[in-house]
Amino acid sequence: MEKLIACCGLNCVECEARIATLANDDKLRAETAEKWKAQYGAADISIESINCTGCMEPGVKLSHCAECQVRKCVISRGYRTCADCEKLDICEIVSQIHKFAPFALQNLKSLN
Repeated sequence: MEKLIACCGLNCVECEARIATLANDDKLRAETAEKWKAQYGAADISIESINCTGCMEPGVKLSHCAECQVRKCVISRGYRTCADCEKLDICEIVSQIHKFAPFALQNLKSLN
């Protein structure tokens, strides 16, 4: 399976926002917005906000991705992902994601 690992270890290739963006698929944008509103309790997610090319890829980012503390940390340190950091296993920032997506931590560890 193709992988495009984000800073935190999530696979951007599997992200519905990225898929909708690359395919310019408004139906998938609408479905994703509704799904994420319910899943994350975020009423402010709009169809228009479902645009992202990937965490570290050139182009548009979801508002969350543009403001992501993990992404900001990785960029400030000159890393590609958290896999480059010696504090990966004890980092309080990225561990918040790994609590809910342990596969993301495994993705990062597979990069080394």
